[in-house]
Amino acid sequence: MEKKRWFVIIDALLLFFAAIPILTGIVLRVLFTPASEGIEITGALIFTTVKMPWGELPITEAQINSWLVILSVFWLCLYLTHGITAKGGSRRQYLCEWVVEKTESLVQENMGEYFSGFAPFIAAVMALSAFSSLLSLFGLFPPTSDLNIVAGWAILVFLLITFYKCKCGPLQYLKSFTEPVAFLTPLNVISEIATPVSMAFRHYGNILSGSIISVLIAAALGGLSSLLLGWLPGIFGEIPFLQIGLPAVLSVYFDVFSGFLQAFIFAMLTMLYVAGGFPAELYAKKQVKKSQKKIKIKK
Repeated sequence: MEKKRWFVIIDALLLFFAAIPILTGIVLRVLFTPASEGIEITGALIFTTVKMPWGELPITEAQINSWLVILSVFWLCLYLTHGITAKGGSRRQYLCEWVVEKTESLVQENMGEYFSGFAPFIAAVMALSAFSSLLSLFGLFPPTSDLNIVAGWAILVFLLITFYKCKCGPLQYLKSFTEPVAFLTPLNVISEIATPVSMAFRHYGNILSGSIISVLIAAALGGLSSLLLGWLPGIFGEIPFLQIGLPAVLSVYFDVFSGFLQAFIFAMLTMLYVAGGFPAELYAKKQVKKSQKKIKIKK
């Protein structure tokens, strides 16, 4: 009984710590949001600016919320993995094992055996993207609606793509721009640069457009409610009846379904671009030559 009680206490603490970042974001939102009338579409709030040698660095709501999401996911992972044993048996452990198996299977199918170690990174990308988009359910600014945040993720993916393309050497990487024919080199260079740009704008545009559409529909329903039902006596004429229900349904699509869908698409593009840019056959031949040289040296 004593062990069970401590287990429940630790579970409660982990969930509490996972909720603290979200509550912190809500408090910051309330404190820094200026008073306004009606519904407004604005970008991330600027909490403060830090003076740097090259200018001022703004600390925005998108940056802070990104760190809050990371902290929440960290504590949530500790909660899900708390009490895991070799025997298993708990629903929580089944959920964790299902997530691990599905992620590893996804990486195996899309990237191959060589990239099997990518599963944790892909899971982290999907979790960070999905939970960032879900912040809008709490009235917070989703970091995925800020191009700077998503562009940072895309640049990281681009560096990974370039790293694996250079596995056979920088000269082989540069030579790839001349394939299949040399006069296509400019187009190949543009295509290379367009990869992170397209990833960033695709993710950012889909999330931001969903948020804007939800706000515009909610504002339109409020005006329509006032126009059609404003004749009701007393306080009933001020209640936006048409805003009840439909915005919540739209939020389920734009915030939940679309958020998870865009996270999955970003992860899929990451896997396909990284695996597709890796010259597997040339790398295998290079490894064989290296092993043969080592054998000759030993002899």
